[in-house]
Amino acid sequence: MRVVLADDHRMVRDGLRAVLEKVGIEVVGDAANGYEAVTAAKRVRPDAVVMDIGMPELNGIDATRRLVAELPGIKVIALSMNSDRRYVVAVFEAGAVAYVVKNAASEELVNALEAAGRGETYVSPSIGGSGLRAAVGSRARPGPLAQRPLSAREREVLQLIAEGKSSKEAGGILGIAVTTVETHRRQIMEKLGLRTVAELTKYAVREGLTSGER
Repeated sequence: MRVVLADDHRMVRDGLRAVLEKVGIEVVGDAANGYEAVTAAKRVRPDAVVMDIGMPELNGIDATRRLVAELPGIKVIALSMNSDRRYVVAVFEAGAVAYVVKNAASEELVNALEAAGRGETYVSPSIGGSGLRAAVGSRARPGPLAQRPLSAREREVLQLIAEGKSSKEAGGILGIAVTTVETHRRQIMEKLGLRTVAELTKYAVREGLTSGER
């Protein structure tokens, strides 16, 4: 199996590489944020991507959604410090096939990759079997905000705002004009009924767009 590792901490990536290569899994690329993960996967076409959820600029959930859309058949194994079942549900809704908590034994990641290779789903046992059923079942159900969902670009803008980026910085990262960023910001606030950056940030953290675990 050929794998790309995506985590914003190099030490974590190096540790994961050592674990996987020890059991004969080939690591063919790595990435420090969601954009890099998508770019790397499109370049090397791996069998799977091990994806940290809490990455800067583009989080692992939205990166997973983009990867699954652009590379049908790719397997995404999500990693997170968070065992909240809302995140499990969100990851599976995005198209991942496994969810592994970071404080689990390294064998769990290997087990998750092996399960993915067999076409199975996997969730860390510490989350519980009912969490797996909820996550898989939720794929066919709209989320609680489905009535007025944010577009993919709005989610990208929201994450950057929550991470403290200015409109100019966000525009540079996304390759769009400052005025376009500001238009997205107004639309986000209108859709969510929020009025301040602090409220946007709290929403983004709660929804897993940016991580409170950093």
